[in-house]
Amino acid sequence: MREHHHDFLSWTMNPASAATAEWQLPSGVQARWLDYGIVELTPATAAADALLLSCGVHGNETAPVEVLNAILADIAAGKQALRCRLLVVFGNLDAMRLGKRYLDYDMNRLFNGAHARQPEAREAARAARLEQAAADFFATARGRRWHYDLHTAIRGSVFEKFAIYPYLHERPHSRAQLAWLKSCQVETVLLHSQPANTYSYFSSRHCQADAFTLELGKARPFGQNDLSRFSGIEQALRRLLAEPEQQLPDYRDGDLPLFRAKYDIVKHSEAFRLHLADEVENFTALPDGYLIAEDGDQRYVAAGGEERILFPNPTVKPGLRAGIVVAPAQLPAD
Repeated sequence: MREHHHDFLSWTMNPASAATAEWQLPSGVQARWLDYGIVELTPATAAADALLLSCGVHGNETAPVEVLNAILADIAAGKQALRCRLLVVFGNLDAMRLGKRYLDYDMNRLFNGAHARQPEAREAARAARLEQAAADFFATARGRRWHYDLHTAIRGSVFEKFAIYPYLHERPHSRAQLAWLKSCQVETVLLHSQPANTYSYFSSRHCQADAFTLELGKARPFGQNDLSRFSGIEQALRRLLAEPEQQLPDYRDGDLPLFRAKYDIVKHSEAFRLHLADEVENFTALPDGYLIAEDGDQRYVAAGGEERILFPNPTVKPGLRAGIVVAPAQLPAD
């Protein structure tokens, strides 16, 4: 076999590599290189379930890239069993090569068609391509559909590993998926309250996948990640690939602390001021009455004493979200 079949990362980071290819692995797995950073693997025996694993949507979030590269290498070498259809996506390759979060625009705010409103951004065409890859992949799925979009965060977190469950509209939350997240050592789940322009919302809404954004730790450069801290998600993914029918203990209310997004803090102008320290962690508690941020005449004030802050970022462009205020939640009754 050619060398790139064992090191997907090196191959996809090389702009001189071929954009498309197709080959068969010794295990009988069929590999299709669909585009730069997009590979589809089909097991030798027919499989109904379809799993999309994406990473690098933010180019500086490297640990998930290294984890998925290792899994791909083991599939190629016959060391990792594959019993479901698998699509692996490395998102923002140009930003990844430069070690940047993004070049022109945050790619995870360009899905769900939002790329059409930012045609000048270099990320826009790539976001559209990733949407199409997901839609094509899930269009032929005959079984369960899963999408896990793997990230690391700019800042630390009170809960180091957490999941974001996209807004489901009329669909119920999956207790089976919450049980799986618990098996990954995910510590809490945010239940989103409105549509978003994220990759996981796109696949959830438009492909009917069980989809999640998984925040798995702190963003660090290639080669500086302690991958032992990602063993929970890596081992859970390996088990899922090898045994999609695995049985997990039923999810019970209270197994994971749940939060729901109450409202977004939006930066409307350059007058925006966030009254939180630069080092404040995700899920930091907000005391009742605390002035979180202000922007001209608009003030964001904490209420009730149980609210927490998520993704505070005062450096975003005007018009974008500069944080989310969340509060404890419970699953709706079945």
